[in-house]
Amino acid sequence: MAEAPASGPPEDSFGWRSSHSQDRHPVRLDWGPDAALALARYAVERGGSVYAVVVDVLSFTTSVSVAADAGLPVLPFRWGHDRAREFADERSAVLAQPRSHTSAGRVSLSPRSIRDTKARSAIVLPSPNGSTIAEKLGECGAVVVAGALRNRAAVAQWLSRRLIAHVAESGGHQTVVLLVPAGERWPDGSLRPAVEDLWGAGGVAAAILERLEVALGDDPASGLLSPEAHAARLAYDGVRDRLPASLAECASGRELVESGWSDDVAIAGELDSSLSVPVLVDGAFRSGTSLSDRRPEG
Repeated sequence: MAEAPASGPPEDSFGWRSSHSQDRHPVRLDWGPDAALALARYAVERGGSVYAVVVDVLSFTTSVSVAADAGLPVLPFRWGHDRAREFADERSAVLAQPRSHTSAGRVSLSPRSIRDTKARSAIVLPSPNGSTIAEKLGECGAVVVAGALRNRAAVAQWLSRRLIAHVAESGGHQTVVLLVPAGERWPDGSLRPAVEDLWGAGGVAAAILERLEVALGDDPASGLLSPEAHAARLAYDGVRDRLPASLAECASGRELVESGWSDDVAIAGELDSSLSVPVLVDGAFRSGTSLSDRRPEG
């Protein structure tokens, strides 16, 4: 006779145990689109104000930060969708090409191509990871932010103001910050955790913690990070003093360098060089500096 399954925490409507939600901590972290959607929906359904920070360092969110610095809106679009060209044409936007298929002077997923472009139109930027995740999160009620190493301090400052405001208003944490390292894809489509995205998410977590410890003291900030977010913070701390070299040496960085895209890796390592906070509003990432008072309903 088969043994009865062990009892445990109940599963919710998403088919996973609520203990996976990290809901004892306001700053949470999990990988890829499935986990991001599950955690975001869980928090939204419980009335939280949810800010989802998508981190795809090589290269989607780095490219978004470069575009935001230039005042160019970026419209995320799911990778491989047949309607990408039609979608861009309907919005008088430039459709970014795959990095490996583009010619000189054309916009692609490459941060260098966006930095060098003379175009002043919005950019439709498909990617298999960060762009796809951002579009899906935008449909579930979360405020979606593009985070990278270039703008991690600016993003953290923007988020910290919201965390501090909710603590002051309610005496407790009601805002949820969900850090989403996008990862990469193996040829079979399965998730490949990418260490550069862990570093980027950890960099945002470290900067949030620093700001809240200054504003609130050590005790109120002590439970801020979930163990998952804390682990990312420690990973970032381990490479912050040698970040450019670490990016060039990691698997994703080596792939780009060996393919002739070393400039893109260098741009991704421009730590805290950007003041832009790209926020997804009406389907486009725009600088959050003009949206500093925007909060999700709830």
